[in-house]
Amino acid sequence: MNRLAARPAGRLAAAALAAASLLAQACGDDGGAADPAANNAVVTFPKTFLWGTSVAGFQVDPGCPTLPAAACEDRESDWAQWVTDPDLVADGTTYVHGDPLSAGPGFWELYDQDLARAGDELGANAFRTSLEWSRLFPDGAAEAATTVDELAPFADEDAVAHYRAIFASAKAHGQTLLVTLNHYTLPLWLHDGKACHQDLAGCADRGWLDGPRIVRTIALYAGFCARTFGDQVDLWATLNEPFAVVLSGFIVPNAERTNPPGVLLQIEAGLDAMTHMIEAHAAMVDAVRDNDLADADDDGVAAQVGLVHSMIALEPSDPSSEADVAAVAHAEWVVNRVFLEGVANGRLDPDLDGVLDPPRADLVGRLDFIGVNYYTRLPIMALGQPLDARYAFADFLPNLDGGSFVEYPQGLHDVVTSAASYGRPVYITENGRLNPGETSGDGFLEPHLEALHAAMDDGADVRGYFYWSLVDNYEWNHGMSLRFGLYAVDTATKARALRPIGARYAQIVRARGF
Repeated sequence: MNRLAARPAGRLAAAALAAASLLAQACGDDGGAADPAANNAVVTFPKTFLWGTSVAGFQVDPGCPTLPAAACEDRESDWAQWVTDPDLVADGTTYVHGDPLSAGPGFWELYDQDLARAGDELGANAFRTSLEWSRLFPDGAAEAATTVDELAPFADEDAVAHYRAIFASAKAHGQTLLVTLNHYTLPLWLHDGKACHQDLAGCADRGWLDGPRIVRTIALYAGFCARTFGDQVDLWATLNEPFAVVLSGFIVPNAERTNPPGVLLQIEAGLDAMTHMIEAHAAMVDAVRDNDLADADDDGVAAQVGLVHSMIALEPSDPSSEADVAAVAHAEWVVNRVFLEGVANGRLDPDLDGVLDPPRADLVGRLDFIGVNYYTRLPIMALGQPLDARYAFADFLPNLDGGSFVEYPQGLHDVVTSAASYGRPVYITENGRLNPGETSGDGFLEPHLEALHAAMDDGADVRGYFYWSLVDNYEWNHGMSLRFGLYAVDTATKARALRPIGARYAQIVRARGF
């Protein structure tokens, strides 16, 4: 057992639980110049800039109004188990809201209407979505495959056809696709979140903790997707917010966000998972590059492969405190930089001491772009000593006196500048307002986009902005209790209604600025 997890509960456990709000905060051609005469906007973006909306399969697919649940809901993932298993729902340590999957918005059936809203009504020219591994390969027999050719016969043909129809609809409505291969969820045959929640050491299907198994299988899955959908997709993201999975799955699961297996203070396991995710990313990039040989948008490039990373704007809780200032530097490293160092430069920091291992040849050069998810800032206060002596930089906690979700537009400039320092193009893959108001469309978009434009003026190569989310979605352990959509969704009828913030986004998109 992890030494930290074995210590008595009390101040340390309470502090660690508070640290989980880190996850809630984290849980989008020419460098910004454009012809101002093209519209009346003061802040303008390039003609080639991607204006998009963003969704994730697990969060939007279920809840179809007429299709049977069996056709609409994917029950073969660890996340489906996490939010529907009666024992897990009743277990207070999973922090599951309890909404049925049928409360979701039903995108699996209504995708063409929603993509028409995005493309025709909002004017968006890009769409970010995800493939569900467990939809394409619901049966663990697929694990017997050792090559993409061997894997293909195990694929669910109906799921393949349905995804192709969704992608064709996006194109028909004028939207370039950015497809995430793994947006949190894993097939149950690879990760039994319930068993691992109950006995992390003894469970058989351990997901990200079984490095050789998951790296091999997810690379084959990525290669299959690249070969199957490469004629429709050129922009691929391997993983979504991997550090969020580490934080909420193994270290500090809490009411703000949990992730299977949802175990507390298993720092060593979490860092093992992080290493395996970096290794998986690299293997997935190789597989996509080897198998996507079709140029979907006729730009001369068959595939660009990146990673989506959640970044937080951090500041000292007390700017006059040297300890808090130092703690911010540590938090910046742990939360925002360590994973990027691994995927961008092939260098790992397995014990979080700020000292990187030498570059690994099997990890270097596997990153074409960085997707940044940004929502909030977080004040950081020093603990005075690490939560665990083995991990020197784990000596900070968030100060939540100002609330757990604080809008801070300037932070978008700061995190984009940080991401751009790795020398790759940047896409804002998620940025949005929690529970957007029904009476006002301003106050959020303009300040954030102005900060983004300033980062571009400062040299950041930003290629696009994807608002989260197109429609209200099933927000992980919160179910439908949190709303982010440009379109409100009636959970009973599945009717959509454009919110004022959606109308304002449409104005900005069509003007390429404001």
